[in-house]
Amino acid sequence: MTARVGLVVNPTAGKGRGATAGREAHARLRALGLDVADLSAPTLAQATDRARAAAVAGLDAVVVVGGDGMVHLGANVVAGTDVPLGIVAAGTGNDVARTLGLPRADVAASVEAIGRALRGTPRCVDAVRVGPPGTSAREWYVGVLSCGLDAAVNARANGYTWPRGESRYVRALLAEVGRYRPFGYRVTYDGQVWESGSPVVAVANCGWFGGGVRIAPDARVDDGLLDVVVAGPLARPGVLRVLPSVYRGTHLAHPAVQVLRARSVLVQPVAALGAPPPPAFADGERVGPLPLQLDVVPGALRVLA
Repeated sequence: MTARVGLVVNPTAGKGRGATAGREAHARLRALGLDVADLSAPTLAQATDRARAAAVAGLDAVVVVGGDGMVHLGANVVAGTDVPLGIVAAGTGNDVARTLGLPRADVAASVEAIGRALRGTPRCVDAVRVGPPGTSAREWYVGVLSCGLDAAVNARANGYTWPRGESRYVRALLAEVGRYRPFGYRVTYDGQVWESGSPVVAVANCGWFGGGVRIAPDARVDDGLLDVVVAGPLARPGVLRVLPSVYRGTHLAHPAVQVLRARSVLVQPVAALGAPPPPAFADGERVGPLPLQLDVVPGALRVLA
C-alpha cells in the first residue's frame, strides 16, 4: 500500500528559497513512490488547519519544508499522535534539525533520510506543552522558549521593513541593548523557586536557538527534562560582557548564569524585581505574554530521522 504524506511548505523560508525547496521536495517524495498531498496555504494558521484535518483523515506522515517555524507548525499538528514528522530544513536557523542531526539546506539528503525512516522506525523525541496557567489553552514547541532580551529583539526585528535579512536583527539588538533594564522573573521549577532581575529566561528542550546560538549546550531532546537557563542579577554592563559568550556556549561559566533542570516550569513576571518581560517566543514563533506554564512530554513527537 502506498504511503500518503502531507507536505507543508513555507515559500519564504531561507530568504525566499523555500518555494524552490518545496517543489524539489515534492518531486523527490513522489519519486520515492509516495502519495503526496500539498497542504500548503497562504498563512501558517491555515496551513496548520489543513494539515491537522488531513492528519485526522489519514496520513502516514507530515513533512514540513522551511525553518524552525515550520517544525513548530508540524509539531502542533502531529505531537501526541502516531503520525510522524519529516523535516526538510530549508530555513535560515534550522536549530531543531541541527539538534536532531538532520541534513540542512540539502533537499535531496533530507528526502532520502525521510524515505529511510518511513521504511524503518521513527525516532521519538520530547516536546513541550505551553500556555497560560489554569487554562486548557496549550500549544507545542520543540526547541527553545525564551521571554527575555532575545524575544524582545525578535519582536522588534519582525516590525522592521528595513534593512532586509539578518541586518534587521543587528539593528534590533542594538536598540534593545541600548534601552535594556533587567526584567523581573519568578521561575517555579518542579516545586523550587528562582527569582531575580535578569536579561533572559530560556526554557530549552534543544541546545540551540537563533540560528546556532548555543543557549543550553547540555540540553537533550530525549531526556524528559527541560534546561531552564537563567541569568541574574545582571545590569547592562554584565549583559554586554556575557552576550558574546552565548554564541560560543561558554556563558554557563559566568557566575550569574544558572541552568535549572525540571519537568514542569512556571514563569511569572514580578514587577518588584524589574521591567515587564517581553512576550515569549518558541521555535521563533510568538507564544504570548507571561505567565506561562510549561511541561515536557517525553517521547511526544515521532520524527523521521
